[in-house]
Amino acid sequence: MKNTLLASVSFLLLIAGSAAADQQEFPAKLAGQAILPANTLVAAPADAPEFLKHSGKFTTADRKRTEALGTVPGKDGARVTDLKLPFDGQPIQGFSGIKTMPDGTFWTLSDNGFGSKANSSDAMLFLHQAKFDWQTGKVEVVKNLFLSDPSKKAPFPIVLEGAEKRYLTGADFDIESVQPVADGFWVGDEFGPYILKFDTEGRLTDVISTTVDGKPVMSPDNPVLSVPANPIAKMPVFNLKRSGGFEGLAMSKDGSKLYGLLEGAIYQDDGKMESVDGHTAIRVIEFDTASKSWTGRSWFYPFEDKGVSIGDFNMLDDTTALVIERDNGAGTKDKACADPKQPKPDCFEAPADLKRIYKIEFNDANVGKSVRKIGYIDLLNIKDPDNKKKASGKDGIYDMPFVTIENVDRVDATHIVVGNDNNLPFSAGRAVDKADNNEFSLLEVGELLNAK
Repeated sequence: MKNTLLASVSFLLLIAGSAAADQQEFPAKLAGQAILPANTLVAAPADAPEFLKHSGKFTTADRKRTEALGTVPGKDGARVTDLKLPFDGQPIQGFSGIKTMPDGTFWTLSDNGFGSKANSSDAMLFLHQAKFDWQTGKVEVVKNLFLSDPSKKAPFPIVLEGAEKRYLTGADFDIESVQPVADGFWVGDEFGPYILKFDTEGRLTDVISTTVDGKPVMSPDNPVLSVPANPIAKMPVFNLKRSGGFEGLAMSKDGSKLYGLLEGAIYQDDGKMESVDGHTAIRVIEFDTASKSWTGRSWFYPFEDKGVSIGDFNMLDDTTALVIERDNGAGTKDKACADPKQPKPDCFEAPADLKRIYKIEFNDANVGKSVRKIGYIDLLNIKDPDNKKKASGKDGIYDMPFVTIENVDRVDATHIVVGNDNNLPFSAGRAVDKADNNEFSLLEVGELLNAK
C-alpha cells in the first residue's frame, strides 16, 4: 500500500507541470516608507515574572546565562552589529506577518525571539497593532498584546508553568504568521508546527497539530518528541527541518478557511523532500475554522532555482494570493566578500539575489497539484523616482537586501505593504556593521495585483 501511495504522489507531481511557465516580472514603485529603529524596546508587563524584565540572556554559543546588560555582541556571521545583548526589556522586532485592518492600522507580530527554542526562553511572545505615517516615515506602535496560557491549553509544560501569570515565550512556540478575526487571532507556529488560536486578550484557546495526507507533520522542535534513553534505540521520527513550519498563514475572504504555508518541504518516506518538476516544493494546507480541523486538501508551492524559503502569505481574493519567496542571502553585491569561503567583518558573505513577491493562484481544479505562479515583483529593484525612501543608497531605486522579508499584504487596489524581519540583533543586510531597522514600505504594484 505504501509503494502504491508513493507512486500516486509521484505521478501527481509529474503531471503538475512547470509552475514557472506563465510567470512574468511586473514593476513596483515606492510610494512611502516608515521605519521603526532596531533598538526599540518595551518593558515587560508589570505582572510578568522578574525573569522577563531582561531578554537575550541565553544567546551565547554555549547558551550560558549572561546577566550583564549589553555585553554580548550581536553578530551576522563574521560581522559584528552595533547592538549588544541582553536587553533591558523586550524588543519590538522580528516582524513576521502582517494584516491590513479597516481602520488603517496593521496587526503584526514578533516571532520567537532570538532565533531558536534554546535561546528564547526569556523572549515574550506578543502581537503589535501599528500605524505607519508614510509621509514622515514614522511607525507608531498603538498596542502590544502579550500572549499567555492561563487555561493551560498548551499540550506540554511551558517555560512559566509555575508562574502566577503564564506568559508565553519563544521557547514555547515560534509564532510566524497572524490572521486577526472578530474573537481574536489565528496564529501559525513553526515548532509543532501548530495552528494556534488566541482570544482578543491574547489568551491561548486552541492548539491544533498538523496533518497532511492523513500523516502527522512534525519538526524536530515538536515538544512531543524525545530522545530515547538507549543510545542504540531508534530516534524519534520527524519530517520537517527545524524552522520549517507555518511561516505563512492566509485566510479565505469569508473566514471559513485558513491556508497554512510551510516554510520547508516535507520529507517523504524515502528521505527525499517533496518536489514539483525538479523544484523543491512546500505545502499549502487547508484548515476549516468552524470545525478547527484540517480538510485533507493541499497544494504544492514550488521554489525557484535560488529560492529556499517563503516569508509571508495573504489572500487577495477567493483563488489568488501574495507570497514572499527568498534566498538566504543578505546585503548588496557591490560589497560582496572577495572569497565567500573566507567571510570578513567588512563585506557580505552571500549577497541577496532572489527576493520576490509572487502572485499565485490555487483553486478546486488543482487540489493536490502545483499553485500557478502568475508573476512577481523584484524587491531588489523597486523604482523610486520620487525619492520616497528613508533607507537604501541607490539613486532612483529602493531595495530590500535583507535575509528575511516576512510581511506582505494588500493595502488597497494598487498598493501593498512589505516589511522585513530584522532578527534583532543578528541581521545586517542594509549595512555590514549595523543591525537592520524594521523597514515597512508602501509599494505601488497595480499591474501585479491585476495580473491574470
